[in-house]
Amino acid sequence: MPEAKIRKFSTVIEEIFHEGGKPVATPLKRGTILAVIENPYAGAYHEDIAGFMKDLEPLGLTMAMQLIEALGGDKGAIQGYGKGAIVGQAGELEHGALWHVPGGYAMREALGDAKAIVPSTKKVGGPGTRLDVPVTHINASYVRSHFDAMEVGIPDAPRANEIVLALVMTTGSRIHARVGGLKADEIKGEDGLR
Repeated sequence: MPEAKIRKFSTVIEEIFHEGGKPVATPLKRGTILAVIENPYAGAYHEDIAGFMKDLEPLGLTMAMQLIEALGGDKGAIQGYGKGAIVGQAGELEHGALWHVPGGYAMREALGDAKAIVPSTKKVGGPGTRLDVPVTHINASYVRSHFDAMEVGIPDAPRANEIVLALVMTTGSRIHARVGGLKADEIKGEDGLR
């Protein structure tokens, strides 16, 4: 299958100083990069779709590197990540699942073999559909302070024959995280969980 046909990219970076509590000196950065691509399977059921995951790998790595750059360029500053997909209405939910491997492994590779599984979500919807992309710590999924989400979407996408692919990264925990649990400085790094 040929490489992904890209209509456009969108990158959004948030700098969060507070969530109602005392402002912090260094803001949390939370960012997303979105790619709007043509869905090669739109309009009909196709039994064999898994090969397209391999075709999406270069796009995943490009997006991961661009997002790191947009967040300041220091991959060591990235502490959280997540991914997602919005499939246009002529597609099916399984087409969004094609992003699991190329999106997740790209971020893990770009960040230096991060250990935790990359949380994910997907849905089918029309132009302007919003998606809450879950975020966890890059090396230990049980770090509660890093449980987060970023709402993503593009006003004119996905069209019926498109997919919006999303990557999200953050530079730290929620600004006023204080509900206990495993802390980032307590990570053992053995299994991607703790």
